[in-house]
Amino acid sequence: MSFEVGLELPAKTFTVSREDLIKYAGASLDFNKIHWNERVAKAVGLPNVIAHGMFTMGRCIQIVTDWIENPAKVIDYQVRFAAPVVVPDEEPGATVEVTAKIVENLDNKIKIDIQARSQASKVLGKAVAIVEL
Repeated sequence: MSFEVGLELPAKTFTVSREDLIKYAGASLDFNKIHWNERVAKAVGLPNVIAHGMFTMGRCIQIVTDWIENPAKVIDYQVRFAAPVVVPDEEPGATVEVTAKIVENLDNKIKIDIQARSQASKVLGKAVAIVEL
């Protein structure tokens, strides 16, 4: 496997449905209504129901864990949320497109920048994973 700076990991696309959000809410115990109730989401100024930030973050790191084939090798992962993933009530829901590229080769580690977009909006900013080789 190559770990050269500039290497682009295979792109990933995933969908987020309202059902996914309900399942995540149960697993995380985050039952905030903006993640499942359209009326409440709109009342607080959101365009619609939005995905949990940690759900989005967790799905986006899969581009790295699938590529490296060992999630334990990810020793650091940080993101800033740039925009929410808006999840319509229609199937299949929202689509998130994820790309990643090795940007630095450190002592027995690599730094990977991750980009994620949904509905033409950048949803993660400064998303970086450090992988131990």
